[in-house]
Amino acid sequence: MRHRKNFNHLGRKAPHRKAMLANMASSLIIHKRITTTTAKAKALRTFVEPVITRSKEDTTHSRRIAFRLLRDKNAVTELFRDVSAKVGERPGGYTRIIKLGNRLGDNADMCIIELVDYNENLLAEKTAARSKTTRRRRGGKKKADQPEGAVGDIETTEETETTVTDTIEEAVDTVDTEVATEAEPSTEVEDVVESEEEPKKEEAESSAETEDIKPEEKAEEEKPELSAETEEVKEKPKKEVAEPEAKTEEEAPEEEEKKEE
Repeated sequence: MRHRKNFNHLGRKAPHRKAMLANMASSLIIHKRITTTTAKAKALRTFVEPVITRSKEDTTHSRRIAFRLLRDKNAVTELFRDVSAKVGERPGGYTRIIKLGNRLGDNADMCIIELVDYNENLLAEKTAARSKTTRRRRGGKKKADQPEGAVGDIETTEETETTVTDTIEEAVDTVDTEVATEAEPSTEVEDVVESEEEPKKEEAESSAETEDIKPEEKAEEEKPELSAETEEVKEKPKKEVAEPEAKTEEEAPEEEEKKEE
């Protein structure tokens, strides 16, 4: 029975298990990433992380302890030369387990175990996300300067400030969009105004051309019209005078006939 046994034996005796974990730890330190089963990766994580923590103190004692556990000179030199410098600021959690699914054949749960600080793709994504989500706040008095009862008030005021700034930014964005939408039809209005101004310009040009004509030419153009009207007026009384003369000529022989009778 497995009572009070808190680690996975991995189906091996103690010497076999220690040798296997030493080989896996040395290959992880050298290659920075290995593929294995999830059970072995979890056992390896508890084995290798204390060794990496020990490498932060580059002393003869810590090197001897690391060599006793890893049993490989190349792995020890790589650990104290490169890995310790890369992992120096991290307070634990040096490895990451990424599951891959089940293996064909025995259907074992497979995964990748890697050193966190050597996955450059994920580090680049995290730095980009941090740079995008940075938000500046207005500087206020420190909490240490305020009394104990005022800490809650400071937190509420900071929250209200953030909400106010967010609402102001949203309002500015909406105003910008409205201005952009209003600016679009202005082009259509300008086109309409230009189309209305074109006939006015043509009329003004025609009037300017008429003004350029000399007054003498205008008078000459107006004279024939007046002469035609005066001739019509003169012809009317002549016709009226001619009609009574014709009547008198017709009446004259009639009177002579009456006298002869």
